[in-house]
Amino acid sequence: MLTANDSALTGLLNAYLSAQLAGNRREALRLLVDEGLLRGIPLQTLHLEVIQPAQYEIGRLWQENRISVAQEHLATAVSQLALAHLYRHLPRDPLNGKVVLVSCVRGELHEMGARMASDFLEMAGFDVRFLGANVPPEHLARMAAELRPDLVALSVTMTYHLPALREAVAHVRKTLPDVPIAVGGLAFNWARGLEEALGVNFFGKDAREFVASACRVLGV
Repeated sequence: MLTANDSALTGLLNAYLSAQLAGNRREALRLLVDEGLLRGIPLQTLHLEVIQPAQYEIGRLWQENRISVAQEHLATAVSQLALAHLYRHLPRDPLNGKVVLVSCVRGELHEMGARMASDFLEMAGFDVRFLGANVPPEHLARMAAELRPDLVALSVTMTYHLPALREAVAHVRKTLPDVPIAVGGLAFNWARGLEEALGVNFFGKDAREFVASACRVLGV
């Protein structure tokens, strides 16, 4: 179904994807823990080379009408549970004193990428406040004003939510003109250079790159 550098990892990936498509939450978690963590596969690898590519494959199957919306929701719910279950296993660096506010833009219901980035930021010692999906820009700005974060990170998956991203950036800038803003999400695959047009501080291609850029911008 999918490919990876290591054959064992490829097998785990395909088995996890099969469990997703079957809606078998128990098997999906067994694979990630028993065949993953307990066999020495780093949690970061499980995130980026099992859960994330499996979720991309689910999206591709849905786009090609090979699975229904209901099946896509069933599979995605499995990965949402997986991330929640793995959260307690996150290896965490000491807190670095920096607060990051992470949010999906208005209308954006796909929150897995933002959730994964939040987990990676937390592993790196950041104090993360994750708002989840579909956050209206005025409420995002209000939370930013109350929290006074060191960084605001905005996620968008579907390209038709890009106007909402512009609106969110504008609201944050009006509220906190000096706070760094980062963006990420699959929508940028089809909107090359948008991050430059928005004038944000950086774009994270994946969770690991996002954390590296956050560390650089915030001097961690």
